[in-house]
Amino acid sequence: MSGVLDDSPGGEAGEGPGAVPVARPDKRFGGSDGSDGWSGGFYAAVVVRGFRRYATYRTATAAGVVTNTVFGFIITYSYIALWDQRPHLGGYTEPQALTYVWIGQALLAPLALMGGGFEDELMERIRSGDIAVDLYRPADLQGWWLSSDLGRAGFHLLGRGVAPMVFGALVFTIALPSDALTWALFLVSVALGVMVSFAVRFLVALSAFWLLDGAGVSQVVWLAGLFFSGMLLPLTVFPGWLGELARALPWAAMLQVPADVMLGRHRGSDALLALAFQAGWAALLLGAGRALQAMATRRVVVQGG
Repeated sequence: MSGVLDDSPGGEAGEGPGAVPVARPDKRFGGSDGSDGWSGGFYAAVVVRGFRRYATYRTATAAGVVTNTVFGFIITYSYIALWDQRPHLGGYTEPQALTYVWIGQALLAPLALMGGGFEDELMERIRSGDIAVDLYRPADLQGWWLSSDLGRAGFHLLGRGVAPMVFGALVFTIALPSDALTWALFLVSVALGVMVSFAVRFLVALSAFWLLDGAGVSQVVWLAGLFFSGMLLPLTVFPGWLGELARALPWAAMLQVPADVMLGRHRGSDALLALAFQAGWAALLLGAGRALQAMATRRVVVQGG
């Protein structure tokens, strides 16, 4: 699949000494103006490639599991002290609150709430000029990176999400669902949360077309994500207008909603409304990403390329 799933240059864009090497479209998968490049099989291959890429980092994965587990224990004991003083804080029983902690640790890497996703790589490609290769691939830029990020998230959910949750369940009294439907809704909610997370980070990465160094924007969004996703405390704990605002922002769709789905706080039609909230933010932010991508590709600015 040379020229499609690698960055091998196969030609030049434009003429003259300033031309940027790019990869020519592979006709087996369709050109930039064809429909074959949008096939499900093509993007499925990118998902698998993203999964396999992160699966090679075994030492980093093991270190991540240990880190998530240790922090899970620290936060759990903090929650125990807090819920001993304030039972049913935020509408959670203590077992539910402890479950919330371990859901957060399980989803921290899949949602890339503390970085580790594609955005740094994409911003570097924009800065260096390698983005020209991506723009010339027989695939949509957003679709390519979304597929790759889904593969990354899938691996981290299995590789770094399951083990901390198991450790938490073995050591503490937590409230795991007993019915298959709740688990299924939870997985759907996690998938939607990953898409919202990707959409936010894609917008952040595209800011590098104008800022050339999007590190500042990335850090601001990262801090906002930790606070407004519910990673530090459930958003139902936030008082008054702050709580209402936090629960309406897209970061709530990343962690708070999946956690509440798993804890059974969203059932029946309420669960469907919660999923619709996530899907709505995903569609809105992905649409904004496509609009910003169209603006960016009309004026590719390269620093140092």
